[in-house]
Amino acid sequence: MTIDNLDVEDTIDRVKALIAEEKDLSPALRSSLEVMLLLVTLLANRLGLNSKNSSKLPSTDPNRNKEPKGKSSRKPGGQKGSNGSTLLPVDDPDEIQVLPVDRSTLPPGNYRDVGFESRQVIDLDISTVVTEYRAQILEDQQGKRFVASFPKGVTRPAQYGIGVKVNSVYMSQYQLIPYNRIEDHFLEQMNIPVSAGSIFNFNKDAYDRLEFFDQWVRNQLASSGLVHADETGINIGGKRLWLHNASNDEFTHFFPHAKRGGEALDEIGILPRFTGILCHDHWKPYFKYGASHALCNAHHLRELERAWEQDNQKWAKDMASLLREINQAVQDAGDHLDNIAAAPYRKRYRTLLEEAERECPAPDESQRKGRRGKLPRSKSRNLLERLRDFEVDVLRFMENKEVPFSNNLAENDLRMTKVQQKISGCFRSWDGAKIFCRIRSYLSTCRKQGVSASEALRLLFEGKSPQFMLPE
Repeated sequence: MTIDNLDVEDTIDRVKALIAEEKDLSPALRSSLEVMLLLVTLLANRLGLNSKNSSKLPSTDPNRNKEPKGKSSRKPGGQKGSNGSTLLPVDDPDEIQVLPVDRSTLPPGNYRDVGFESRQVIDLDISTVVTEYRAQILEDQQGKRFVASFPKGVTRPAQYGIGVKVNSVYMSQYQLIPYNRIEDHFLEQMNIPVSAGSIFNFNKDAYDRLEFFDQWVRNQLASSGLVHADETGINIGGKRLWLHNASNDEFTHFFPHAKRGGEALDEIGILPRFTGILCHDHWKPYFKYGASHALCNAHHLRELERAWEQDNQKWAKDMASLLREINQAVQDAGDHLDNIAAAPYRKRYRTLLEEAERECPAPDESQRKGRRGKLPRSKSRNLLERLRDFEVDVLRFMENKEVPFSNNLAENDLRMTKVQQKISGCFRSWDGAKIFCRIRSYLSTCRKQGVSASEALRLLFEGKSPQFMLPE
């Protein structure tokens, strides 16, 4: 690594050599200097980390600049041959205004009516609808009264309707708008005084109604052939805790937990029953679940980038190019390669790892000096051994059409959680975190099944299940 035209690795190596030549240094001073050099190395490595060679967010990159797009030969606007789209008139307009011709502006003569030329203006009219139910009261000769039944759910002299609840939960849990801004929205746009307490109660009502869905989606994921798993840190009441995600192309499940590892995964109950392929980022607790595994190559590419940029490992640069080439070949072939097409890539993969063994060898066991266990490895060496020992899991996407190149689906599902944390800073309570996770699980699953968030919430408050949850 070079910082201000200074080769950090070369400088540290020269200092180490000088320390080794000093025979009169006390053991305590020598150890202290070695620790200081180690800290300098670690800090210098951190300076070179960014979103392309680590798991850091792009927003944390120093002096972040978006890469300029190359010039295109295409002209702006719709391209020749494209279908295009435009706003179309509707067949049944809500209001029709007939515009007569001002005959005083016409030259003298006789005219006959031959039809209309129509144009439509599609606009928005936000209005409040108050429905008053008046239950008839009958009284018999003895004075006994009989009152007509109110519709189900109408239990108070004045209450909010389903539309208010749907709109509130949609803005709060889907669009992630803070409570006070939702209050402003209802008051200013519709003149409805909805308090923050009512908004929370709507969210809690949705959470309670989704108890059946929560168990249903866990069962669906547990019986799936492929599941993506990931976790991310969240702030609940000022404490760093964890949000776990299990998902695939059809279903999504989120759950907050104080723990990150197996204890949380066992309590959630999806992965202990899962017997398919588990796609993840090589976090060790995941290996005890599922029949087989697929490792995220997006993570590998970032780590290979770091190994090349910071450790000057040529094999890492070549391996990154090979993984990208294999991924492109898989895409060009449809969704997977047959054994004959995959064999040359697997051979090149192993050849590269053999070259890596020479460029980045394991620590010399003769320098053990009484140490117990595995000698410390560099990050590049650890990556090399992972790619070598888990070759089948790294390349599973190459021949299995169900397995993707990366674990990006799980990371994409978690992205809105990070957005929520940026907006609100934290969840104030466990209840708030649980409400958010269950409702987001439902809305994400509905979107994957082709049901919009608004329609999904309306079905929920009407006491109905989406079509995809009904028995076939």
